[in-house]
Amino acid sequence: MSGTFVGMPAFPKAAHEAVRNDTLRANLRHATHTIRDKRAVAVAELADWAELREAGKQIKDITLSSLDHYLVQLEEAVTAAGGTVHWAADAAEANRIVTELVKATGESEVVKVKSMATQEIGLNEHLEAEGIRAYETDLAELIVQLGEDRPSHILVPAIHRNRGEIRDIFRSEMGKWGRSAPEGLSDSPAELAEAARLHLREKFLRAKVGISGANFMVAETGTLVVVESEGNGRMCLTLPETLISVVGIEKVVPTWRDLEVFLQTLPRSSTAERMNPYTSMWTGTNDDDGPSDFHLVLLDNGRTDVLADEVGRQALRCIRCSACLNVCPVYERAGGHAYGSVYPGPIGAILTPQLRGTTSEVDSSLPYASTLCGACYDVCPVAIDIPEVLVHLREKVADQGGKGHRLEKAAIKAAGWVLDHPGVLAAGERIASRTRALHPKKLPGPGAGQWTESRDLPEMPTEPFRDWWKKNRTGEPT
Repeated sequence: MSGTFVGMPAFPKAAHEAVRNDTLRANLRHATHTIRDKRAVAVAELADWAELREAGKQIKDITLSSLDHYLVQLEEAVTAAGGTVHWAADAAEANRIVTELVKATGESEVVKVKSMATQEIGLNEHLEAEGIRAYETDLAELIVQLGEDRPSHILVPAIHRNRGEIRDIFRSEMGKWGRSAPEGLSDSPAELAEAARLHLREKFLRAKVGISGANFMVAETGTLVVVESEGNGRMCLTLPETLISVVGIEKVVPTWRDLEVFLQTLPRSSTAERMNPYTSMWTGTNDDDGPSDFHLVLLDNGRTDVLADEVGRQALRCIRCSACLNVCPVYERAGGHAYGSVYPGPIGAILTPQLRGTTSEVDSSLPYASTLCGACYDVCPVAIDIPEVLVHLREKVADQGGKGHRLEKAAIKAAGWVLDHPGVLAAGERIASRTRALHPKKLPGPGAGQWTESRDLPEMPTEPFRDWWKKNRTGEPT
C-alpha cells in the first residue's frame, strides 16, 4: 500500500469500514488506554503542571506572533555554525531540494528518523522514483515500512499492529530490505526488538546520508533537538557524513530556556516518561564529531496560511505528543488510517484541513470527525482548544457549500418561511397530527436516514399544542 493518502475516502466511509475490524479495535483500545493511564500518573507528579501548560502555550503564541523574526534569527545562527538553510514553500520544492542534496553525495540510499514532515510531503515515494531508497529506522516506522502500510498514530505509528502481526511482517519482509529476521523468531518484545536492532545496525554503519526531522529548533543558537526512546535517532543523527533535516517552520522556539518547559511536558504527555531516554541536540557542523555537512530544509507547505487564521493558528502550537489521540473516543474506534492524513486524531482533524484546504471530500469531512467532547483540549500540553477550531472549520466547510450543505440551507430557509407565517404552520401541524398513523419510524435518504438508524422518530401527538391550548385555556390569549 502506498505511503501517501491520495484518493482516500471521506472520514465517514473510512471509519465505517474500520470499526468493523475487531482486531484493529482491540489493538487500539489496549494501546490507547495503557498510554493514557500512564500519562495521567506522570502528569499528576507535577504540582505545577497547569503552569507549565500555560507557559508552553504562551511561548508558542509569542513565537508564532513574530515567526518571521525568529526564522531569520534561526537561519543566521545555523549558517554561522556551519550549516546550510534551504526554504521550501511546498512539498514539491522540499522534495526537489532533498533529492538534489542526496544526489550530490553520489549515494543511492539514506537512513531516516523522526520526521512526520517528510511523510507529509511524500519524500520516501519521491526519492524512490529518483532511484534513492530511504530506510526508516524508528522501530514503529520500520514496521510500517516493511508491512507496506501507513502510520496510524503520531507517537506509535504501528499502534494498529499486535505482536503476532509484527513477527509475521519481520519474518516475511526483513530479508527483502536487508538482514533477514532470525530463524524461529517469536512474538516476544525482546526478540522483536533484537531482530530490528540487528537489521538496522548494518544500515547505520554503511549509511553516508541521514534524513531527520526535529522536535524543536532554537533560534538563538541554531540548535535542533530530537527526543526519542530507542537510540536509533542518535545513530541516524551522528554516524552519516551528511545530515538533512526537514522541519516545519512552526517548530522554532526563541531560546534555550524555552526548551526547559517542553522537555518536561512532551515526554509526560507522549510516552508518560519523566524525561526522554535520548535527547539529541546538534548545532551546525563540527570537524571532530557528527556529520561534516548539515542542511536544514525549512518547510512551509501551508503553514503560513494556517498562521493567517486567528482561530486556526493555535494548531501550530502542537508539539506532536499524541495525547489527544489517546483520549479521543472517535480515534479509539476508527484508528488513524480513517483520517486520510499523516496527522490522525483530533490534531489531524484541525491541522490537515488547514494545510491542505477543505476542497477535497476527505479534508472537508475531517472537522466532523469528533464528538466535541473536549477531552483532547483537557490533555493538550500547550492548551490547543481543538473543539473551538473544529467548529470554526465546520463553519468554513458549510460556507463553501456542497450537496449536503445546500440541502440544509434550503431546509432552513423553508422552515424560516413557515415559521414566519403562523397560518401555514398551524395548518401543517393539524395535517401532521391527523396523518400520524401513516408516519414512518425511520427517515429515508442517506442524510436524515443515518440519524434514525439508531433511534426512532418521536411519536406525533393526537392534536397540535395550539389546538390543545385553545380548548384548555379558554379566554386566554392564543
